[in-house]
Amino acid sequence: MPFRVLSINGGGMRGIYAASYLESMEHAFASRRGVDALDIGKAFDLIVGTSTGAIIGCGLAKGVRPSEMVKLYKNNGAKIFQKKLPNKFGFNFLKQLKTRPTYLEKGEEVLREALKKAFGDTTVKQIWDERQIALAVTAVKMSNYGPCVFKTPHNPDTTGRDNECTLVDICLASSAAPLFRSLAAIDHSAHGTNNVFTDGGLWANNPVIVAITEALRMLSDQKRDDETVEVFCLGSCGKPEGNIIDKSKLARGLLEWRFGGEAAQVSIAAQEYAYDFIAQELAKHFKRSVKIINFPAGTVHGDLLDYLDLDETREKGLNALISKAKDDADTTNSFIRNNAEYGPIIKDLFDSMPIQPIETQTEGEQV
Repeated sequence: MPFRVLSINGGGMRGIYAASYLESMEHAFASRRGVDALDIGKAFDLIVGTSTGAIIGCGLAKGVRPSEMVKLYKNNGAKIFQKKLPNKFGFNFLKQLKTRPTYLEKGEEVLREALKKAFGDTTVKQIWDERQIALAVTAVKMSNYGPCVFKTPHNPDTTGRDNECTLVDICLASSAAPLFRSLAAIDHSAHGTNNVFTDGGLWANNPVIVAITEALRMLSDQKRDDETVEVFCLGSCGKPEGNIIDKSKLARGLLEWRFGGEAAQVSIAAQEYAYDFIAQELAKHFKRSVKIINFPAGTVHGDLLDYLDLDETREKGLNALISKAKDDADTTNSFIRNNAEYGPIIKDLFDSMPIQPIETQTEGEQV
């Protein structure tokens, strides 16, 4: 049996795409196998997520079905992102100079409550103890701008640093995107202090390098030297990025950079592509067999481009992302039927996925 890893990208509200994709894949294979539901999280030895991918990854690790994660986005998105980031100068921009912090605070309260309903008070350590699924979630610590990875205590030399952090805590930390969300504080009750975090997408929106590193370390620690590593990468329907800029307009100001919002998106898009390329190149040189499988996805069509902002919450946009996810799941199933590249590996993943009895599903059903 290969060592299986799931790596889930960030992307704000585009997380509804990733959740819908998994929901469609689960439905297809559950029907094929004649069962009600599959426990997707238990199919993986390690789940790694960034930002919105951390929310989905924690849900899977907890045993929450993808269909319930879709509801979390649909039911709470507009209350989490109460006002879109301004993209031009005007009354809305001037108003948000004063009011945006209030909107961010209210959005954080909504997200915290939604996550609490989905995950309860489950801690990072409880996930490992109860489900034996390793979990890694990225963030940035504001005190030193250092990259941070919250982890279950799956390695023998663990210090247990994150054991008492709740899934709610680490999801809020990983998804605290500058300008779009409030920063996140995690309290340390033992000594009355706290740490403040911002979005893990600033350094690992595509966490595939983190996934490979953690998988290799786990296998080395456990002396499992002959296992193949399969890293399944799930994106969040990122839009085709880039701008054609005239030489006469190189001095871009606040408006052109969307008051900083576009600069963050350039950073995220650039390292998403870079990390995928680096991971694919590195995998050729490991002594251990490491396969990187990007779940198949079709082209992003022009009529979807208006709905791919991180804070897009219009019902029409969310439904468009759900529809795109279902189309891409159909594409994946076509790969499987035709024995196309990685089709057999994806088929084996879902065919061997543990069954999740309806009566044992978690409180995630309540989101």
